[in-house]
This record gives sequence, C-alpha cells and structure tokens, in this order.
Amino acid sequence: MEMNQQNALQEYPVWDRTTRWFHWINVLTVLALSAIGLVILNSKALGITDDGKVLLKTWHVYIGYVFALNLGWRLIWGFIGGRYSRWSAILPVGKKFKHQRQAFFQGLKTGNAAGFKGHNPLGRMMVTALLVLLTVQAVTGLVLAGTDIYKPPFGQQFKTWVAESPETMDLVKPYSDVGVDKAAYKEMRDFRSPFKDIHEINFFLLSFLIVLHIAGVVFAEVRERNGLISAMFSGRKVFSSRPLDDE
Repeated sequence: MEMNQQNALQEYPVWDRTTRWFHWINVLTVLALSAIGLVILNSKALGITDDGKVLLKTWHVYIGYVFALNLGWRLIWGFIGGRYSRWSAILPVGKKFKHQRQAFFQGLKTGNAAGFKGHNPLGRMMVTALLVLLTVQAVTGLVLAGTDIYKPPFGQQFKTWVAESPETMDLVKPYSDVGVDKAAYKEMRDFRSPFKDIHEINFFLLSFLIVLHIAGVVFAEVRERNGLISAMFSGRKVFSSRPLDDE
C-alpha cells in the first residue's frame, strides 16, 4: 500500500534558487540581528560600556546592510522571479485568491486538505505581513544607523545636522560631545525617537509573527505531507493529486 502511494506522488518545481537563497540569508541575518539587538536593549543591565555599545551597534549595522540588501532584492524579485515567487502568487488579493481561500478553508473543515504548489491562502497572508514588517524594520534600522553611529546611508546628513560647524564634522563621533552642537543634537535625537520606538515595537511584532510562521509551517508539513520544509532546500514539492494552484 505504501509503495502504491509512493508511486502516486508527483514532484513539482516550486521555489526558484533566488527565493531559496533569500529565505536562508534572511533567517541567518534576522537571528543575528535579534541576538545583538536584545543585547543592545539590555546593555545597561548587562553593564556594557559606551565602547562596547558602539562595537555592538557597528556589527548590528553591518549585518543590517546584508539583511536590507537581501530584502530589497527579494522585493524586486517579486516582479521578475519564478511563477510562485512573484507578487501575483504572494499577495492575498484577486479572484483566484478568493476561490483558493474558500477551497482551503473548506478542506480544513472536511479534513481533505487542498494542495498548493506555492503558499496556501494562510501562508500568503503570513508572508505578506512578514515582508511588510521586515521592510519597516529595514527602513527604520537604516535611519537609526545614521543617528546612533553615523553610518550610511544617512550618517553624513546627521553629522552635518549636529556638528557645531563644517570644520568640526570630522570630530563628531558616537557617544562623544566633541564638536557637537548640543541644541542641534537634541533636535536630531527628538527626530530619531519615533524611528527607535517603531523599530523596537516592530521587532516584537515581527518575532511574534515568526513564531506563528514556524508553527504554521510545521502544521502544514505534518498535515499535508508535501515536503514544504524540504522545498526551501530543494525547490520542489510532492503531491498525490494535482495542486489547486497548478497553472
């Protein structure tokens, strides 16, 4: 019986190489950024010096560049990538999505799960939400990189803002008052404040969604048995019947 079921399985190509690379680079950078970010958030309780904070923030920014570039390329790839990497197969909108959503939830009720080569309807909503939050984190992080330790892409502009004069710009360093106009520095920090708040709140929202995402993937893997997890390595899924989104 198991042999007949095995023979009935058909393999389908799904995730292209670029999408798979994005996924795992994103996983590694998010883990690294989260770990360093939590240390920075608790730096006072951990007794970390100003020099230690600068070092931590510098590495946070460098890893953040990899994260942001990887994310930016993925957003572009949504327009030019493979069939199931494009926005048309990700965004939870359109008549096809509505039909697939109805079939998906009907399958949950009856216990006869509808198969999907790409993301199922819940997966599409989750991936869309994750990409939005990842983008917010990248944008706010790039602004904070400039306000905290004067790193690109906005660091030079913030240095110009807080410097006493053009002649003292080279003296402006993180966690130092040398060459800094105190009133201008306060204005800059007030400007920075909402970006910092959004970055921190968004981090916790993103962490919550990541946990839900992992739980959903495990649930789908166990329930549907289509090789969802292995597909992020191989790019291929297996089905015993034709997937609903096979076009």
